Amino acid sequence: MPYKEKEIERLYYPIGEVAQMLNLSASLIRFWEKEFKILKPRKNHKGDRLFTKKDIENLKVIYHLVKERGYTLKGARQKLKENKSDTVDQLKVTESLQKIRSFLIALKKEL
Repeated sequence: MPYKEKEIERLYYPIGEVAQMLNLSASLIRFWEKEFKILKPRKNHKGDRLFTKKDIENLKVIYHLVKERGYTLKGARQKLKENKSDTVDQLKVTESLQKIRSFLIALKKEL
């Protein structure tokens, strides 16, 4: 049986990489960290923020509420406090529909 290397899954991501992944500025992420208690990145001895996958998912939810749905910061905090799972489900549906749409557009171009 051939040897397969497992993909190494990272536990922590620096703020610069997270900002690049989500197409946000690092200053906006730092601001949201102060505004939303669900964001709790670890900090190393130099004070650099290190985000987990859960933190990144929380940032995606916050982005969805604030930028896509038009919630105020106060409204987004309240929505997350009241019913976070509903918001996460809506975000997953939105992401899957966007993937399907991009697939269909690519398929249409090939025809």
